[in-house]
Amino acid sequence: MKKILVVATFNPHKLREIRAILPPLPLTLKALSDFPGAVPAEEDGATLEANAVEKALAAARFTGLWALADDTGLEVDALGGGPGVRSARYAGEKASAAENNARLLSALGGVPREKRLARFACVVALASPSGGVKVSRGALEGRITDGSRGANGFGYDPLFEVDGGPGTLAEFPEEEKNSVSHRALALKGLLPELLRLAA
Repeated sequence: MKKILVVATFNPHKLREIRAILPPLPLTLKALSDFPGAVPAEEDGATLEANAVEKALAAARFTGLWALADDTGLEVDALGGGPGVRSARYAGEKASAAENNARLLSALGGVPREKRLARFACVVALASPSGGVKVSRGALEGRITDGSRGANGFGYDPLFEVDGGPGTLAEFPEEEKNSVSHRALALKGLLPELLRLAA
């Protein structure tokens, strides 16, 4: 019987992406939303790592199972590294992706292409029910475009042009995106731990 790994998310896009990124493992991935009574953890940490660890620990405590959580931020050099840890709430606590994207483009109004350097950073935390935690970080370099391009992906993907890539993350074929993304890089760092867990 496969072991269950809880992915501490209520976002079906994120769960689907994590399933696509990970190699076949004898683990059943379930979203935290599959557990009645579960609520999202507070994301009030000052860093991506703090938020990822808190989400993973909260999910592991609630379910009594191993839990995986990530926190992702867009770091734009011209904005002093912002929106960073507040990326998902850049335009407000309940902001949509479209609202966050519009605010980002507004904040970069007049900034030339060569100064729109940015990176997507992702921290993934794996927590045991007993409270142990392992953490991995991945980053993808690129720049912010001056308009939305592409229909794949979600969040800031249509505005993030990958260094050396064919366009924005939203223009990448899904399989290619899942092999090069910041989330893929972070998950790769935890693969030895996931293999041990699955054994």
